[in-house]
Amino acid sequence: MSRLILFNKPHGVLSQFSDEGSGRPTLSDYINVPGMYPAGRLDRDSEGLLLLTDDGKLQARIADPRYKKPKTYLVQVEGVPDDAAIAALQSGITLKDGLTLPAQACRIAPPDLWPRVPPIRFRKSVPDSWIELTITEGRNRQVRRMTAHVGHPTLRLVRWRIGDWTVDGLELGTWREA
Repeated sequence: MSRLILFNKPHGVLSQFSDEGSGRPTLSDYINVPGMYPAGRLDRDSEGLLLLTDDGKLQARIADPRYKKPKTYLVQVEGVPDDAAIAALQSGITLKDGLTLPAQACRIAPPDLWPRVPPIRFRKSVPDSWIELTITEGRNRQVRRMTAHVGHPTLRLVRWRIGDWTVDGLELGTWREA
C-alpha cells in the first residue's frame, strides 16, 4: 500500500532530501521516513503544502501537468490588483515560455497564517494585498511570473491546496499521513 505525506514546508527549505555541504535546510531536517519522494516541487522561497509519496505512479499523477491537478496558492503581492489584473490572471498570461492556462483568481482578505521567517519587508509607501490563485500547470516559478506580469510582484507565496489535499490545520514544519 502506498504512503502519502502532507508537509507544511517552511520558507527557506529545499524540496529535496540532501544538499551536500551547503548548510541549507532540506526535507531530511523535518521528515525521517525512508523511501519517500516529493511529488512536485515548491521553491525554496515558497511555503506551504508539499506532498511526498513512496509510489511512483501516484507521484506522477500528482506532479505531471497532463493530469491538471489544481494547485491553490495564497499570494501576498505588492500593490492592490484591480479588476483588469485579476481578469488577466483568469484568462491566461503570455510568459516567455508561452500562454498560461486560465487560472481561478480573486482578491482575498489577509489570511490567518503562521509568521514567516524572515518576515516580508514592510514598506509604508507601497501597499500590499492578497490574492487566491488556482492553476493547473506547474511551470517554473509560474505564480511569481504571472503576478509580476500584471504589475504586482509576489512578496509571499503559500501553496494551500493540491487537488483535495490541503495544508489547513497543519502547523509549519510538521507533516501528517493522508
